[in-house]
This record gives sequence, C-alpha cells and structure tokens, in this order.
Amino acid sequence: MQKIYILLLLMFFTISSLFSQNSELEKHKFIDDVRFGGGFNIGLNNSYSTFSFSPSALYDFSDEFSLGLSLKYVYVKNKSTIQNTSNIFGGSVLAFYRPIENIQFSTEFEQLKLNRKINYVNAINSWQPALYVGLEYVTGNLAMGLRYDVLFDKTKNVIYASGLTPVFRLYF
Repeated sequence: MQKIYILLLLMFFTISSLFSQNSELEKHKFIDDVRFGGGFNIGLNNSYSTFSFSPSALYDFSDEFSLGLSLKYVYVKNKSTIQNTSNIFGGSVLAFYRPIENIQFSTEFEQLKLNRKINYVNAINSWQPALYVGLEYVTGNLAMGLRYDVLFDKTKNVIYASGLTPVFRLYF
C-alpha cells in the first residue's frame, strides 16, 4: 500500500513539473517578438519641399532574422517654374538578416502609388515598384546605411533621382 502512495506522489510531482514547464511556454506570446518603428523625413529647399512618414512592424524569428511590413506616405511640393505637388503612398515588405551584432543586410520590396498634380490638374497617376538590397550599421535601436534599388530605371522612375539611397531606421 505504501508503494502505491509513493508511486502516486511521484507521478503527481512529475505531472506538476511537466505542467509548470508547459505554462512557461504558454507565457511567450507572439507580440513579444514584434518590434515597431519606421522612419520620418523632412527635406526643405527654396524650390522643393518633401515630407515622408513610414511606420512599420517587424517580427523577430530569431536574433538574426526579421520580417515585416511597412506603410509609406510621401508629400512633395515643387515650387519651381512648373508648380506641382505629389502625393505618394504605398507599402513594402521588409526582411533583415544580422549575421553579426552591428551589421545588418536588408531587402525590401516597395510599391508606391504616385498621384501628381500639375497646376491643380491630375497629370500622373501610376504605381512604381522598387526592390532594395542594403547594408546597414546597427547600434541599439538605430540602423543606418545604404540601399540600392535593383529595379531602378532612370527613364521610368519619377520618384527617386538615383537607385542608391541612404536609409535610417528606428525600431523599439
């Protein structure tokens, strides 16, 4: 009879330790691995003004690999001889790979909708894709570096002047 009590007591402690380990796994939630951030940019000139805002969210699959989505809005006002304004909006899919602590490789597919008005008349209304590959230096929550648009065509691109652009990202 004592053997049965000892066996039951041993099974109770084993099962309770298994459930306590299982509850530790349940405490880890999806949102714990999500980082939020993005970028903000203002460019001012005598004949040109730019405002850009791009919030994003990343999911960290591991310490090395992250994947996320971003929204983007850009407002451009050209005050030169041909006055025009552009409202550019869209989104992108981001992927980051950090093989060592301070170096990050990035890829980003961006699709932006251009709506340009020249003298209050709709002139251009089109979509423009971009596929960026980049290299960034990471320190704390800030990443800064360069990215290159492999789809960049100077004759067709109406948003950016060059395929090579600087990038500044801040994530929490």
